[in-house]
Order: sequence, then C-alpha cells, then structure tokens
Amino acid sequence: MTAKQADPITVEVVRNAIVAYADEMAEALCKSAYNMMIYEVRDYCCGLIDIEGRMISQNRGGLPIFLADLGVAVEDGIRKYGLDGFSEGDVLVMNHGHICGQHLNNVVVYAPCFHEGKLIGFAANRAHWVDIGGGRQGFGSNATTDIFSEGLQMRSLKIYEAGKLNETLYQIIRDNIRYPEASLGDLRAQVASCQIGAKRYAELVARYGRETVEQCVATIWDHTDQAVRRVIERIPDGVYTAESFLDNDGRNLDTPLRIKVSVEVSGSTMTVDFSEMHPQVNSPLNSGRSGGVAAARVAFKALTSPELDVNEGCFRALNVNLPDGTILSAKPPAALGQWSIALPTVIDTILKALAPAVPELIPAAHKGDMGGCSFFGFYDDGSRFLLMNIFGGGWGGRPHEDGESAAVSVCQGDVRNTPVELQEIKYPFVIEQHALRPDSGGPGEHRGGLGIALTYRVLRDCRGNINFDRTVTPPWGLHGGKPGAVSVAIIERADGTRETVHKATDVQFRAGDRVTYLTAGGGGYGDPKKRARELVEQDIAMGIVTPEAARSEYGYAEAPEKIAANS
Repeated sequence: MTAKQADPITVEVVRNAIVAYADEMAEALCKSAYNMMIYEVRDYCCGLIDIEGRMISQNRGGLPIFLADLGVAVEDGIRKYGLDGFSEGDVLVMNHGHICGQHLNNVVVYAPCFHEGKLIGFAANRAHWVDIGGGRQGFGSNATTDIFSEGLQMRSLKIYEAGKLNETLYQIIRDNIRYPEASLGDLRAQVASCQIGAKRYAELVARYGRETVEQCVATIWDHTDQAVRRVIERIPDGVYTAESFLDNDGRNLDTPLRIKVSVEVSGSTMTVDFSEMHPQVNSPLNSGRSGGVAAARVAFKALTSPELDVNEGCFRALNVNLPDGTILSAKPPAALGQWSIALPTVIDTILKALAPAVPELIPAAHKGDMGGCSFFGFYDDGSRFLLMNIFGGGWGGRPHEDGESAAVSVCQGDVRNTPVELQEIKYPFVIEQHALRPDSGGPGEHRGGLGIALTYRVLRDCRGNINFDRTVTPPWGLHGGKPGAVSVAIIERADGTRETVHKATDVQFRAGDRVTYLTAGGGGYGDPKKRARELVEQDIAMGIVTPEAARSEYGYAEAPEKIAANS
C-alpha cells in the first residue's frame, strides 16, 4: 500500500464499498448453506484480504474470534504458491489446525481477485462444517489427544484450478466425512461467496484504479489506527496483571488450568503477554497460535474500537507475546477440537487486568465458555442425524447497567441459537423448557445477566457430548459484586435415576430421557446492598431474583404495607 493520500470523498465511498462487499459475501453464504450452523447460527465470517495477507475488510456480524485468522490462511497459500502461482478461477480450501489455530470444522475457502490479469487481493470466508471426519462428532468431545484423530486436514489446496473442479480432492472430502451432502453443500456456498467478493473487488478497482483503491484502503487503516491509539492514550501507562482458572482440560477433571495475563500500556501501544499461560495439554483443549492472537485481538478491539469496522488498522497498536507450547499456542500434533473453550475466559482475564486502570470501561466476568450441546445417532433407515445448538448465558454487570441475559460468549458475537421449532422438526427431540434461570446472575449494584435453563426430552436412542466450563470457577464479580452461578447439566433417566454432569463424552441417551442444561450467569458489579430498591422489586416481579435471594443477597425487606396486604 502506498502512503499517498486519497481524496476524502473517494475514501468514504471505498470505505463503505469494501464492507458492503464483505456483507454481500456473508449474505450469499448464509442463504446458500446446507447446515444450520451457518444459515441459522451464522457461525462464519467473510472478508477481503490484500496480497500480503492483511485484512482489507470483514463483514459486520459473524464471530469476533475469527479476527486473526482469515489473513493467516491466505498468507499460507501465498507462501506455498507465490503470488505468481494463482490464476483466475482458482479457489482454495484450508483448515490446517496448526496454521489456522482452530478445530478442523472451521474451514476457510478463499479465491484470488484479479484485474486486467494482475492479482489484486483475495476474497475469503470461514464457516463451520457439520463434520470433517475423524473421531469427533458435534461439539464437546474430549476424547482426542492429537490432531490426526480429529479429521481431515487440508492446507491451501486448490479445489478449483483456473475454474476447473479438482475431482480427486472433492472425492477425498466426500469419502472422509459423515455428512457429505451438508459439508459439500456448504463448500459450494463458500465458493460462491468468494466468487462474489472477488468480482466486486475487481469492479471497484476497475472503477477507480488499483492505485486509488489501495490509497483509500491505506487511509482507512490509518484512520482506524489513530482512533484506537487515542483510546489507549487515555489509559495510564503501566503493567497490569490478572489471573483466573479454567475448571480442567476435560480429561483430568481435578486439575484446574491457570490463565495468567500481563498487559502493558505504554503511550499509544498495548502489549498482551501470555508467557505465563498454562502449558498445552494432552486433550483437545488447546488452540494454535493464531487462536491465542485472536483472543488478544477480541479483548483489544472490545476495549478500543467496538464501534469501528474490522480491518488491519484495528490492531496495529497491539503487540502479543505468546511463546510456543501453551494452551493458546500448542505445538503439533496437539489436539485442537476444543480450541475455543479457553478463549472467553482468556478475554475476560485480559479485561480484568485493566479494571483498576479503567474501571469505567470494564464489566464483570461473563458466562465464560462457548458452550453448546450435541446429539447424534441413526434413524431406522440407517441415515445419520446430528443436532447442534449454541447456549446463551449471563454477561457481567457493567459500570452503569446490568449485564445481558441469555447471550452468547464474547467470542461468538452475533451468532444465534438454533430455533426450537427447527430442532423439533428436524430431529427426534422435544424441547420442554427454554427459559431464563432465576438467581443465576451475580448479585451487585448492577446485577449480572442470567443464564438459561434448557430441557431436551429424547425421543430416540442416541449419544451426545456435554462440555461446560465455569462449573467450578464461577464468573467473577468486580468492585464488590458477587460471582454468577456455575454451569451444570442434569440428566433424568426414563427409569427415574438422576445424574449431574459437567463434562462427558459420548453419553448414551435412551428414549424418554431428559437432559437439562443450566448455564452460568454473569458476575455482579458493585456492592449488592447499593442496588436501587425499585430494581430489586422489579427483578422479583419478573422472576429474575427470588424473594429469598433478594433478602439474603440484597438486604431487601418488604415494605410494611406490602407485608400487611399479604397477611
């Protein structure tokens, strides 16, 4: 990119165009996909990448935790083929765990953009495939100990070369996954999305010229960088530390994992130091390096530029110190199937470190996992089914208001749960309850948001995974606020027996069984005794806080006239 300044009106036209193109890519992907994780949950992101692997733009919405990774995938292809190794009509597929840093189901597809025969950038997306083969199904399996057991790895392979389908690669994918119709349908949707992005970016360059467009992009990055640095400069210089714990690695259930971060603020730059992070584990609760960098980026952007569009300028002022061999930078062949589990707590801990410096900006901890459920089995005709759903939970109380209830984690952004109606239509389950969980929000002057209570009744024998975090270590409160409730699952068997489960892989369910998922609430902010009486009464009236909890946690006492009316 050249440093020459572009006309400000043209800059604004380009600014809106490049985001609109990413949004159009996302819309095309969403409307064309075959599995609900994409078209309902919206577990994807789309964007434009320059020829150096830098993010030109990303769609509005999608997953924040994908902030580091589209460019990483494209960079790998550039190293492999060289800039001269791409042709018009190429489309590449990429999910290599230790390059992308995520579980193998998160598949990147990208296509080069050309104008007048010259490479000008890439259109890319990442989307969650329902299956990628291997020993894992759905969410939450803790059975794997290396990446090779987790499915098919593809490292910047050309699924289309100069417009021609690679039939061999297509067959390899089809023959190694359980749900080929869904995953290959999603692949085709991703290809179409990239082709739209490449076409639109080429049209923009044709309209204004490559030099002008690149000048505009450089200016947009500079504007974003300047806005970010102005926020950092308001934070007092210093080194701030915090630690927390994950419950365990999913296999050794009695051993907590230490999350320790150090944040250094110096002038207009911030450094997040993960050098004291827990070492990688012999379970799938690891991420690769780019996953760890993404966690730092999410916290950084939430603090410095939450309202700005995502582009490379958002992160120029951020440095990340991440040595190899931690749970955020696992070395091959570590398993990565549960790559996302640690990241919400890591983000919360980064913000916790900065709470003393900018208390007016930092909330209490939120539900702190990327929880969801999976059920999988067979119909009578031998066909498979796989139900996956995303759980909401409570967000932490904030300096000036209560935390949100039933919201997904900070890593998941705008993803949604799967509609109850579609789950019941498509799968052999009845959802008997989907409600807020009373008393789950941490007491505080500003109460933590509530978790949920979600009950499935099983209509056909099947199996499933249960994987919560924050089952032992609750979401913490700040400035006198109390912790939120922890997560737990309760299985009620058809024979009347009852089990309490936090983490379990390949659980056998029989027709008539019920399983209830109770998700964590957010931590409270400030002394609960300072909460306004009218807010406590409103919470009681809405069933958010029980009268017993109001009395014990908030010191609430009914007015004499109300006592008389009830007597």
